[in-house]
Amino acid sequence: MSTIQLFRYSHSQAQELSGYHAKLERQLHTLVESQMETLLGVRFLASEYATGKTHRGRIDSLGIDENGCPVIIEYKRTSNENVINQGLFYLDWLLDHKAEFNWLVMEKLGKQAVEDIEWKGTRLLCIASDFTRYDEHAVQQIPRNIELIRYRFFDHDLLLLERVNTVSEKALDVAIATTESEPTTPATAKVSRDKTQEEQLAQNSQDIRDLYAAVTDFILSLGEDVQERQLKLYTAFRRIKNFACVVALPKRLLVMLKLDPKQVTLEDNFSRDVSGVGHWGTGDLELTLRAAEDLEKAKPLIERCYLES
Repeated sequence: MSTIQLFRYSHSQAQELSGYHAKLERQLHTLVESQMETLLGVRFLASEYATGKTHRGRIDSLGIDENGCPVIIEYKRTSNENVINQGLFYLDWLLDHKAEFNWLVMEKLGKQAVEDIEWKGTRLLCIASDFTRYDEHAVQQIPRNIELIRYRFFDHDLLLLERVNTVSEKALDVAIATTESEPTTPATAKVSRDKTQEEQLAQNSQDIRDLYAAVTDFILSLGEDVQERQLKLYTAFRRIKNFACVVALPKRLLVMLKLDPKQVTLEDNFSRDVSGVGHWGTGDLELTLRAAEDLEKAKPLIERCYLES
């Protein structure tokens, strides 16, 4: 059960707001789908997606997140409904029907979005008013990218989303090894000439690799709710949505932050506004790190981004 309390403070008095869950599951479903990118960092693809005659199910919501990872979202109004098992059933279906998902992405978002899909990060989001301790324990034992998100309405226009669990990178890698296969794509995908994050780090100097380790250690130390995910071209850090990404390049690291560059004093050769420039990762503020001194300058901005996310 959530221990979060929400208060309205005015005129030197505090009044606790009473929380409540949706009267109907459809109310929650409709709200999240209408604001999916804002709430979850996920682009909406389909609602009540049918899984065919064999599986005979309907996925509540299908989307693709800001890192290009496929996302299944399942909703339950209360905590006594088996949302996790249902979601796992659909997750296995999705990993076995990659080509069908690719076609859906092609229709909704275009060819480039298909080429950018990161199957390694496929996610299942379960949103419910609460979860039992058995739910929380179960997802830690399952080698899948399952995120439990607790919701609560307050007053007439406030919605709280609270992530209940964290997913370990190691557990995901085990799952990927057993499910990864190349789907038949709706169009011939381009072979990327860009070096992967892993290749960039391997070919960099030991100083840059040490700097990368220091950056990731600092970001992960910001809170237990921080999740790390190494993708093909960068490493993403998120709570519910990304707040920072680290890109390895020759002789330097780029840290992308979701901060408004107009609210930051930019410094030559350290920080710049990339809101109008194509770049890897998410966020409009780019920091360039070449040494430990740069990381020390970056820490207040990274922490600020975490707190505002």
